[in-house]
Amino acid sequence: MKRSLFGRIWPNATAVVLFVGFVFPVYWMFATAFKPTGDIIAENPVWFPTNVTLGHFKKAIHADHFWTLVANSVTVTVLSVVFALVIALVAAFALARMRFKGRRGLIVTFMLAQMAPWEVMIIAIYMIVRDNDMLDSLVPLTVFYTMMVLPLTVLTLRGYVAAVPKDLEEAAMVDGCTRTQAFVRVIFPLLAPGLMATSLFGFITAWNEFPLVLILNKDVEKQTLPLWLSQFQTAFGDDWGATMAASSLFALPILILFIFLQRKAVSGLTDGAVKG
Repeated sequence: MKRSLFGRIWPNATAVVLFVGFVFPVYWMFATAFKPTGDIIAENPVWFPTNVTLGHFKKAIHADHFWTLVANSVTVTVLSVVFALVIALVAAFALARMRFKGRRGLIVTFMLAQMAPWEVMIIAIYMIVRDNDMLDSLVPLTVFYTMMVLPLTVLTLRGYVAAVPKDLEEAAMVDGCTRTQAFVRVIFPLLAPGLMATSLFGFITAWNEFPLVLILNKDVEKQTLPLWLSQFQTAFGDDWGATMAASSLFALPILILFIFLQRKAVSGLTDGAVKG
C-alpha cells in the first residue's frame, strides 16, 4: 500500500517541481515588467505586483528602431516558415510516396542535418555571405533560417504523408484528378496537425535565433529583435523594468502561438515521428 501511494505521489510531485521551475522565470519576467521601479529594486522581493504600471512598456516600444526590428523579425520568421513548409511538402511527398535510388540515404542525410549543430558552419556561412556582398541584408537570414528548420519539417511531414492511405489518392486520380490535384485536395487537408507542429517549431527557431544575425548584420536597421534585446539594457542603463517589458514583448508572440497550437503541435510531432 505504501509503495503504491509513493508510486502515485512522486511522479505528480516531480511534475509540479518541473512546472514551477519552468514557469516561474516567465512569471517573474512579466511581473517585473508591470512593477514600479521602487518595487523592482526593493530589498524585499515583491512577489505579486500591486501597483501596476505600463510605463516600462512605453519605454520599450518607444525605443530607437523598435518597430523597424519588429518588422524585420516578422518578415524573416514568416518567410522562413513559409519557404520551409513549401519545400518540405514536396520533399516529404517524394520520400513517402516514391521509390528512387538514394532515397534511404537522403532520409539519413536529413536526420544527420537535424542532429548536427549548425554553428559549426557559421564561419563558412559568413564567408559565403561576405563574398556575395550580402552582409547587412535580411535575405541571407531568411535563407539560412529556412535551412535550419527544413530537416525536421521534412521528416515530420514525411510521416504524415506516409500515414495517408494510398487508396484515397488513387481514388481521387480515378475520378479524374492529376497527381498534383490529388495531393492538394486529398493529402494536404490531412496534414494540418503536422503543418501546425512544424510551423510552430520553425517560428520559434527563426524568432529566437541570435548568433547568425549578430555576425552577419552590423547595421542596426537590418537586425532582428533578439540582438536588439541583448543590447537593450545598455540603452536604458540599469532599468530592469524596461528590460523585462522588452523581454515580455519579445516572448509574447511565441506564448500566444503555443497556447493556441500546443495540442496540435504535440500530436503533430509525435505522430509524424512514428509513422512511415
